[in-house]
Amino acid sequence: MINRIAVIGTGYVGLTTGACFAHLGHEVICADIIPEKIESLRRGEIPIHEAGLQELVKEGIASGLLKFVLGAENAVGDAEFVYLCVPTPQGADGSADLSYIQAAAGEISAKLRSGTVVVNKSTVPVGSTHLVEQALGRSDIPVVSNPEFLREGSAVDDFLNPDRVVIGSDDRAAAAQVAALYLGVRAPIMVTDPASAETTKYAANAFLATKLSFTNAIAAVCEAVGADVNDVLLGIGYDSRIGHEFLRPGPGWGGSCFPKDTRAIITIAEESGYDFSLLKGVVSVNEEQFDRTVRKVTNMVDVDGATVAMLGLAFKAGTDDIRESPALEMAKRLVAKGAKVKGFDPAVSAVDLEGLEVVGDAYAACEGASALIVATEWDEFKWLDLDKIAGLMVEHHVVDSRNLLDRGALRRRGFTYQGVGRS
Repeated sequence: MINRIAVIGTGYVGLTTGACFAHLGHEVICADIIPEKIESLRRGEIPIHEAGLQELVKEGIASGLLKFVLGAENAVGDAEFVYLCVPTPQGADGSADLSYIQAAAGEISAKLRSGTVVVNKSTVPVGSTHLVEQALGRSDIPVVSNPEFLREGSAVDDFLNPDRVVIGSDDRAAAAQVAALYLGVRAPIMVTDPASAETTKYAANAFLATKLSFTNAIAAVCEAVGADVNDVLLGIGYDSRIGHEFLRPGPGWGGSCFPKDTRAIITIAEESGYDFSLLKGVVSVNEEQFDRTVRKVTNMVDVDGATVAMLGLAFKAGTDDIRESPALEMAKRLVAKGAKVKGFDPAVSAVDLEGLEVVGDAYAACEGASALIVATEWDEFKWLDLDKIAGLMVEHHVVDSRNLLDRGALRRRGFTYQGVGRS
């Protein structure tokens, strides 16, 4: 069955949602407030690096199922469903800023047909479904929570092949309507109340952040006792209660979701009278991981006045997102110690950070460097010409914060090598 869907906001979540629903056969109109962005989207040009998304956008435009308009009020008039995919940035106190979602709801209220289902797709605190209901001010418009569980770099696949679809509503008929949009998607569909759906999103990211911080803490133990973290994690990953996913040590976690969502759920808990000390510890371990990686560099090299090469600037491979990137956290710390940082990333062409120069390729980053940090796990870094890198660097020190490179090959070429959780 073809449904008419309006998507408000064409960021990472909104654009993926709109393109994927069009791919499933629905008629989708995506709205944004930036004229230049709408014009480029109409040409099939997307503003983010996301595998498979541009192809889906072009497919949707060609089929006539995906359209882009300026202004939310121009998208919702004939819509049976309106997905709110606007930003919910973190406030100074760690809480989510809901002003964008309230403004969007207020803007479209008078334009909605009776019975149109409004769906919260943005990550929002518990109680936001009722907040949107108040902003709409219409008893004939049901509001449903349908949180996203999209990973940057694999968002299209996550939408079309999800682990689960979570729908929260006190109106079971509206929840069933939203569930029907996912016909053709093979996944469990969980229908619950709005508060449980909203909490599920935060709980999932908090648990994954906990798993990553635990992994980095075990890596620190492995370094102290002389164990190899790769073998240790392989051993525990075979336990079906644990699994291998998110058992990969690194420089710390970042991005647009984990930092914001962990702080948000800590704040939500505090406002409800619970001290979420476990999750506070997870955040503290993550902050320490940035410092641990930088200390590995400073223990090798006097960085004051030296050049440090940084391979990778995005918070993870497969995306151009630099929000709360571990690479930039480390770059800030190195610059503060007097280092000049030259960085390269296959998907990032510019970064606004004093003391960091973004260059055009990995070899240009290494030229004149005293130390090299592998900060993002781009697969292409595995295949760099190590002899060429050795010839370009003035000192031969490598901190491989992703355990990506061949440490034996580096050591044979005279490099001092430090990985994460292994000697």
